Amino acid sequence: MIQKPRGTLDLLPESTPLWRKVEQACFAVSRRFGYEEIRVPTFERSELYHRSVGEGTDVVQKETYDFSDKDGRAMTLRPEGTAGVSRAVIENSLYAGVMPLKLSYLLSCFRYELPQAGRSREFYQFGVECFGAARSACDAEVILLADGIFKELGLSPRLEINSIGCPECRARYLEALKEYFSACRDQLCETCRGRLEKNALRILDCKNESCKAISKDAPLITDYLCADCKTQFDEVKELLDAQNLVYTVNPRIVRGLDYYRGLVFEFIDESIGAQSTLCGGGRYDGLIRSLDGPDLPGIGFAMGLTRIILCLEQKGEPVPAQKPDLYLASTDPESAKAAFTLAQALRERGLCATSDLVGRSVKSQMKYADKSGAGYVIVLGDEELQTKRARLRSLRDGTEQVVDIEDPDALKKRIQEGN
Repeated sequence: MIQKPRGTLDLLPESTPLWRKVEQACFAVSRRFGYEEIRVPTFERSELYHRSVGEGTDVVQKETYDFSDKDGRAMTLRPEGTAGVSRAVIENSLYAGVMPLKLSYLLSCFRYELPQAGRSREFYQFGVECFGAARSACDAEVILLADGIFKELGLSPRLEINSIGCPECRARYLEALKEYFSACRDQLCETCRGRLEKNALRILDCKNESCKAISKDAPLITDYLCADCKTQFDEVKELLDAQNLVYTVNPRIVRGLDYYRGLVFEFIDESIGAQSTLCGGGRYDGLIRSLDGPDLPGIGFAMGLTRIILCLEQKGEPVPAQKPDLYLASTDPESAKAAFTLAQALRERGLCATSDLVGRSVKSQMKYADKSGAGYVIVLGDEELQTKRARLRSLRDGTEQVVDIEDPDALKKRIQEGN
């Protein structure tokens, strides 16, 4: 038997209504903040991720799905959304329009990681990107957007924020980190010994227990922020305070991608286990320029939908109903044709209506209607076809009412009133 690849998910019919509820909440809240949807390719030229995400990151070095197309060009399945959206902004000159440019997206991403609860090799993200606004008000608004989605879903993850500074103040911090970690180089894992020369900031993100222990006493980025970065970070905190949004400043947040600078943040819910970050994001003002576009500031976030679903399932979130409004049973071939026609008429009017497609007996059809969770049932036979009238029976309470089967508008109204 052929099985799905390890680290991928089958989203079955009993679970997809909850996924759709989450997706709809994400887009509904983002629309209130003025965001429009964008869709980008599933794969891009590998160079895009090498230049944006960073050659020295775990994502590029260990986790991307790379391949050569039939013309020998290096391609990569997208490991995240920001790089592809940024490429689309540049290629389609979206920066020439009204600023700020606010974009949202829902996409699947691919990373070759060890599968576990809340982490798969194909995973789903909702994300937003805001280009052309450098003020701290934009930073705060993006965080409030993410928080609004969680509130819409009835979740309350913990918010942690940090600033990793601009290139100038971060350079000073990197020197301090390099000096600190060099003194205990032999205790670092092999990967972090390589990071020590390329980007010591990545060591703070290492999951190795030895490296985590050493990092506890490492210098803090907040002690190295320049005046401008400190001012902007303080302004973000003031704006969040004004909205009574609770947060914690965590100087150890660095995020795993090289394009971040300035504000970074995470929403965390440890009730789902080790993979507890539901949302992560931050500012990336130099990214568009590094991809040969204009000097355009940017900020955004990505939410892991699988982890959000895990949180909702843990709190007992009911799966939204996906049941037929009406099942049309039939006693013979002629009434089956009439049931088929009436079902289609009701679908065209927005109801979920079904009829027999496999030639079941009336008794079997009634059992099927009950198992399907249909709200109502109508049985059509010779008498119903002659009189043009039938009994609409509620499968919830057994009540019945006579309806005109040639008036689908009136029938729809009766069903909606009953619901």
